[in-house]
Amino acid sequence: MPDPDSSRWISTFLDARSADAGAARNTQLAYGRDLVDFADWLAGHGSTLSTAGRATVEDYLIHCDAQGLSKATRARRLSAIRQLFRFAVEEGWRADNPALRISGPGRAASLPKTLTVDEVTRLIEAARTKGRSPSDRLRNAALLELVYAAGLRVSELVGLPIAAVRGNPRMILVRGKGDKERMVPLSAPARTALADWLACRDEMDAAARLEGRPVSKFLFPGDGREGHMTRQHFHLMLKDIAVLAGLSPARVTPHVLRHAFATHLLAGGADLRVIQTLLGHADVATTEIYTHVLDDHLQKLVLTHHPLARPPLASKA
Repeated sequence: MPDPDSSRWISTFLDARSADAGAARNTQLAYGRDLVDFADWLAGHGSTLSTAGRATVEDYLIHCDAQGLSKATRARRLSAIRQLFRFAVEEGWRADNPALRISGPGRAASLPKTLTVDEVTRLIEAARTKGRSPSDRLRNAALLELVYAAGLRVSELVGLPIAAVRGNPRMILVRGKGDKERMVPLSAPARTALADWLACRDEMDAAARLEGRPVSKFLFPGDGREGHMTRQHFHLMLKDIAVLAGLSPARVTPHVLRHAFATHLLAGGADLRVIQTLLGHADVATTEIYTHVLDDHLQKLVLTHHPLARPPLASKA
């Protein structure tokens, strides 16, 4: 366990970061876990956040590498440590930031995985058959139509309030990372699926009120602490839908559907800045990776279908 001073440092830093930066809850939780792990490791090696030097921080990063943690995880941990020490200097808890000049491992360069339009269509059709009751099937269809039509993050999808889609809107307001809001348009199929689900929800809510049961404010209610469907529930449900659609469940995740939304828009001629806005990316550089996905796709098309790109036929003896 970290010493009391380390625990106080971490909790004060996270509270300040949340207030000043409006940090997303999931990011806050990840930083909290990272810093507690670091403080625990320090305690086991006779050190603390107030006494650790650069060599100690580097030893911890070597330890993380030896554990087999990914480059992205190690980079995030170093970022959390560096920010905590910077905060400690500003608060007068330390005179220096021992992590300031340590180079991070960087992130592994990889293109986002995606699906074809046909594969997404099969997923949506399969969602209409997934569920033990008509209400489950209507909900699942609405989930798949909405996540693909709007390119939502899974946390944005499951946490969407029911008020956001009342009145058959052509666009909905989404609250994303750091509580930043953006408007995203809805396709006609998504609006139809949502209308069907809302009609079903209204009937269920009316029955709940008659029985004195509370009614959820979320579009997709759940039994968890948050009151809406959990990200884990949607993730597992999507795996089952992938199997029904004849796709490998390993290829289908909520984030892959978001990638498919962006890639298909770009292939259809959408402007990169528009896609950046729809995805809620703070920096267009994050969005530019989809141009590489498209380039790779176009290259495969040429190599597969262009007559001059085909390997020569073996000559007959």
